[in-house]
Amino acid sequence: MRQPHACDPATARGRRHPEEESAFRSCFQRDRDRIIHCSAFRRLKHKTQVFVEHEGDFYRTRLTHSIEVAQVGRTIAGALGLNIDLTEAVALAHDLGHTPFGHTGEDALDELMAPWGGFDHNAQSIRIVTSLERHYAEFDGLNLTWDTLEGIAKHNGPVPDPLPYALSEYNALHDLELHTHASAEAQVAALSDDIAYNNHDLHDGLRAGLFTEDQIAGLPIVGEAYKEVDRLYPGLDAYRRRHEALRRVFGAMVEDLIDTSRALLDGVAPADASAIRHAGKPVIAFSQGMFDDLKQIRSFLFSNMYRAPRVMAQRARVTTALMDLFPIYMNDPRLLPLRWQSGEVDLTDEAGVARLVADYIAGMTDRYALQQHARFTGTDILRDVGDTGLPET
Repeated sequence: MRQPHACDPATARGRRHPEEESAFRSCFQRDRDRIIHCSAFRRLKHKTQVFVEHEGDFYRTRLTHSIEVAQVGRTIAGALGLNIDLTEAVALAHDLGHTPFGHTGEDALDELMAPWGGFDHNAQSIRIVTSLERHYAEFDGLNLTWDTLEGIAKHNGPVPDPLPYALSEYNALHDLELHTHASAEAQVAALSDDIAYNNHDLHDGLRAGLFTEDQIAGLPIVGEAYKEVDRLYPGLDAYRRRHEALRRVFGAMVEDLIDTSRALLDGVAPADASAIRHAGKPVIAFSQGMFDDLKQIRSFLFSNMYRAPRVMAQRARVTTALMDLFPIYMNDPRLLPLRWQSGEVDLTDEAGVARLVADYIAGMTDRYALQQHARFTGTDILRDVGDTGLPET
């Protein structure tokens, strides 16, 4: 049953550009559908989650990650009586602003853009859905509801000053109340992200041979899950054993978040969605015990996966690609596709050109960035990848 503090499409805060509403879809369902159909969402198929997308067909990409986050979010929102469609919309959109090569690409672009306000992928997601997607006759962007835009902008919590320029520009036109917490639905999307990546990064790291089952047996939650599987299914083959254990890890995180959040919501007793935003604290959270356990898992993944020598070698290669591409376009913006030279940006304005180039590079897929780098430099930056590629165990 939907709770009174759930976001209600009947009382949604509307769109910046008024539209006639659908006769058979709620406003949040329309937001979700527009996100799924947008170009930036499709490009997530070829954007890095942890491994550069060419390294294997079985590893997660930003697209499959986003779908997993949405699935987790729908489950949790339903259990808590929240609006499932809004949760799903925020979850599907939360990574639209990611650069090629994931956080590695974001770090590179943030450094390159330092003289002009830096780069932030969350703010870039807002820029995409409010401006850069240009398919509709009557407006730029997707013209999403205020509620969905708010969730994308601050699903990780209130946004402190100074605001990233990409977020500041839009917020001046359409106040997203960035100093408050987001809706409970957006908070669910944020922690569904944590659940998804903690689970699937363990799976992908094992498959890549970066660590073994024996190495993760000492981790909280994980070790207990493997013991339960071994007790219930002695002699189970390695692949089924791994899947059975990790789905229990997944389930433990989801159940803890639901139980803890129910207690938090009961304590706050919010009368409506506005009360959630002004509660002064998150209302969706893990228990302290689960939070501490996840810190240990994240620390293990950081040391053994995100900073593994093979992963770091790839990070160095792809960082070089973006560091090379940015000044090439800055020095000659005419190398950008014609529609990116439409006249909206004064090509003598250095800051304007830098933001144009950042928008263009941020929208690239991994493979397109590598192709453009090879085109302009004559260098196949991953030519030796066969020597250090990741196995699929």
